[in-house]
Amino acid sequence: MAVLSSPVAIEVPREYGYCVLVAVGSTFVLMWKAINVGRARKKYNIKYPAMYSPDNDHFNCIQRAHQNTLENYPQFLTLLLLGGLEWPVASAVGGSVYLLGRIAYATGYYTGDPKKRARGAFGLVGIVVLLAATTKFGLRLSGIV
Repeated sequence: MAVLSSPVAIEVPREYGYCVLVAVGSTFVLMWKAINVGRARKKYNIKYPAMYSPDNDHFNCIQRAHQNTLENYPQFLTLLLLGGLEWPVASAVGGSVYLLGRIAYATGYYTGDPKKRARGAFGLVGIVVLLAATTKFGLRLSGIV
């Protein structure tokens, strides 16, 4: 016989709107990076469907800055939107720090020197905040704390 668990009510705090606004802002960061890739394609004559250039590392740096952000975007949104249900203000701040880090990462990478992408490493602080908030939410929801 299966044991059914009782439902848990989740209250959405008013401050959760800040997390929603950070999620909206993240869309603008992605669009900015996509526009930069499009401009670089035109400037360096990289034709579709080629994802990368076999001989233009500057274009590849611009493309990688965008691609790396896309690779990490689902995790970011998941942590932002779930963690925000536990600590909405801290999650919105953490999400904003992460996005500023992504911008610094990209502008460093856009120089053509891949080592300069490390300028955005501070964005990881934002992810740690989001991880903590989401973990706390999961623990509370499961009844552990």
